[in-house]
Amino acid sequence: MLKSVQIKIILIFFIIGIIIISLLSFSYINTLEGINLEITQNAMNEDIILEITNKIEQVKVITIITIAVFSLITILVAFFVRKAVVSPIQGLIKSAEKIANGEQVEIERAENELNQEDKLVNAFNLMTKELKQNLNEVERQKKQIETILLHLTDGIIAVNIDGNIIYNNPAAIDLLKLDKEDSSFNKIFKKLKLDVNLEKIIYLENWTSSEQRLNVGEKYVNLIFAPFQDENNKPAGVIIVIQDITEHVRLDNMRKEFVADVSHELKTPITSIMGYADTLLESEYDKEMQTKFLGVISSEARRMAKLVTDLLILSRYDNKKVIKEESEFDLGELTKKCQEKLRFEIEKKHHNVECFVTADVPPVVADKYGIERVILNILSNAIKYTKENGTIKIYVGFVYNDAYIKIIDNGIGIPEEDLERIFERFYRVDKARSRELGGTGLGLSIAKEILNQNNGNIDIKSQVGKGTEVVIRIPTKKNKY
Repeated sequence: MLKSVQIKIILIFFIIGIIIISLLSFSYINTLEGINLEITQNAMNEDIILEITNKIEQVKVITIITIAVFSLITILVAFFVRKAVVSPIQGLIKSAEKIANGEQVEIERAENELNQEDKLVNAFNLMTKELKQNLNEVERQKKQIETILLHLTDGIIAVNIDGNIIYNNPAAIDLLKLDKEDSSFNKIFKKLKLDVNLEKIIYLENWTSSEQRLNVGEKYVNLIFAPFQDENNKPAGVIIVIQDITEHVRLDNMRKEFVADVSHELKTPITSIMGYADTLLESEYDKEMQTKFLGVISSEARRMAKLVTDLLILSRYDNKKVIKEESEFDLGELTKKCQEKLRFEIEKKHHNVECFVTADVPPVVADKYGIERVILNILSNAIKYTKENGTIKIYVGFVYNDAYIKIIDNGIGIPEEDLERIFERFYRVDKARSRELGGTGLGLSIAKEILNQNNGNIDIKSQVGKGTEVVIRIPTKKNKY
């Protein structure tokens, strides 16, 4: 069917072409013959007539050649149409007929003959799809890294090889107190007054991953410089990591102070003991003088033993080696018992001490020995730092599911600037007075540790010259767990 259609189309094309060529040729020839006839009738020059006759013959020859060339072109067009259009369609039709009849067909061959462009389009679409997936994966990883850097507590600054900042996270801005104009490596470290050379970090091996410690305002930071390279393994810039080491420095300073304080506290009584002992050995004194010297030695020895005992207690709490013996007890009764134990010190200074139980306090479950030690420490401090004939009031009550002990005195008080540090180890407001009264500077530290172990807390309010108020809270039995 396709073949007959092809023949009809070619024949129509050929016939139309022959007709057009013939009409043009005959029209031109008739024109020339008319001119020739007019010349002949007017008896004009025979040379002109001959020339016109020759042109007519030439036109006839050209017409014949044109028809021959057109015929050849028609044959070529027919061949092209058959090869490029008809044959593939016929092959596809035959393949479809075979498929319809259940016969196996080389479908891939048919597709190769007709769908080369479709395959190219499919390949391009597949490549586009894979490229899009890769870009999406890169974008996902980029967002993950940005999220991590955004919420990282350490500061990150990336600087290119020219010294310009290409990235910095909020932590870096906060830790180094950066402004908008701090846009380059040199500007940042000139502002921080730190002598750091970018070229040395990038190109000198001994500077790789170098560290610098810096004080910025109230914070201490550690700077780590790490060069990075591009895809060609050439230097591309530097990553700066900023770590907040304020707490580390504070703890390190506390450790140094602690060692110095312990050394000083131990050295003082040891020096006194050695001095008085050497004096007794080198000279002969009467009984009264010997007794006096031995009394000083004994007092200093007891003071040193108390200091060592307090240090051991703190060490056990720090290392979680204290075994709590929890028991149920009445906080009011325990407080009155502690008051009774300190009765001699109270009477010695003629203090007026009163204890009130303000409510029906539920029993508490805690380390009774530890809580007793806390009450004794707070009450003895009130007695020590209140002048003679002073007033000390003790209240035991229950509020917000906690049992509490409130001890109020009208003693010398504590300066406001010292209140934040009174729980630090060996910290004393008046070191000379505390040492004179036998304090080690560890009592409140031990009290706080004991209360923390028993889910309690301690709060101190004070005014210089007016007195101090200490409140101890301990969860009651029904709210402990």
